[in-house]
Amino acid sequence: MSESFDVIWLNASPILARFDRPLLQYLSKCMKVAQWEYHQTKDEASSIDIAVELLYEFLEEYPDSLHLAGHGMGGTIALSFARRYPKKVRSLTLLAVAAQPANNWHAHYYVQRQLFSISREQVLAHSVRSLFGNQPAHTTKKLMAVLDKDLEQSPSPHSLFKLVNLPKSGVSMPMMVCGSKSDPVVNSLALQDWQNCFKPEDRLWECPKGHHFFHYYYPQQVGEQIISFWQHHSRSLKVSALSSSTS
Repeated sequence: MSESFDVIWLNASPILARFDRPLLQYLSKCMKVAQWEYHQTKDEASSIDIAVELLYEFLEEYPDSLHLAGHGMGGTIALSFARRYPKKVRSLTLLAVAAQPANNWHAHYYVQRQLFSISREQVLAHSVRSLFGNQPAHTTKKLMAVLDKDLEQSPSPHSLFKLVNLPKSGVSMPMMVCGSKSDPVVNSLALQDWQNCFKPEDRLWECPKGHHFFHYYYPQQVGEQIISFWQHHSRSLKVSALSSSTS
């Protein structure tokens, strides 16, 4: 691998990548950041393990350990990778990932579909309010289409027929968990539960507001906290940016 970087940001749903960009632009002012995207085809089985193995293939020949980070399902993949290949990971940063990593917005969506006699569109509209707060009607409609696409693209293990739990545990490397106090999906209780497996060097931080995509609304505030964490676990800080992707 000819290029070098300090951080790899994981994204598991191309339709949601737009909400990562403000934070990545801020982080790239201080660190060399690479973006790795997982593109799941319609004929491919929905599997976090496949994404983890593809990421390992991408990093297999990279000599140094890296800061690994991701939001939502991207963070869940990062967590699974860090547990499986700890020597590849210098630190782990998770945004909007519950201590039970399967408790994401997809799980909330399918629970509502199972419990209530309401349409897919009604649940998506409610999901928009939960994830983004109250929005104008035209914005809500656009965000409903985004979430609908994410249900197709993301390697979530959930479906209408079955909700899945994932292992609950920490990791061997330093870990930072970020969330929002106004996120009803990965709420404060789900974040505080991480402290049961925290090490002394691990860190928990909550953004005062911003709902589920707090890093989109408050990139500088979130970025300052993450960079402060990375500074404690970096050999050096390099000022430049690198963007790459794989599928």
